[in-house]
Amino acid sequence: VQLQASGGGLVRTGDSLRLSCAASGRTRDPYSMGWFRQAPGKEREFVAAINWAGSTTDYSDSVKGRFTISRGNPKNTVYLQMNSLKPEDTAVYYCAASRSVVFVTSRDVIHYDPWGQGTQVTVSS
Repeated sequence: VQLQASGGGLVRTGDSLRLSCAASGRTRDPYSMGWFRQAPGKEREFVAAINWAGSTTDYSDSVKGRFTISRGNPKNTVYLQMNSLKPEDTAVYYCAASRSVVFVTSRDVIHYDPWGQGTQVTVSS
């Protein structure tokens, strides 16, 4: 599976963005998906995840209630709707797939491979 993330940009505090992650290749294999982000000088951190069926989602406390992860139909595209953006949301956002975690979700980077190339989100104050 290869992943292509898109949708980042420069926005103002309170604005919204929708990130997309398109999977290609062996997309018939079941996999869960996650979004992570990395700000300059910081470690990569978990943002949101969704299982293969789209029935289970998980969010970090910092984005819960503002971000929504979803899967398209067919399932090979995953979205991250980001509302009420804050300057602290500024980071490079990465999508990733997990074939080892399928029916539930994981916050741990070790469960995810492959990764997309990242898309920059910048929120100005």
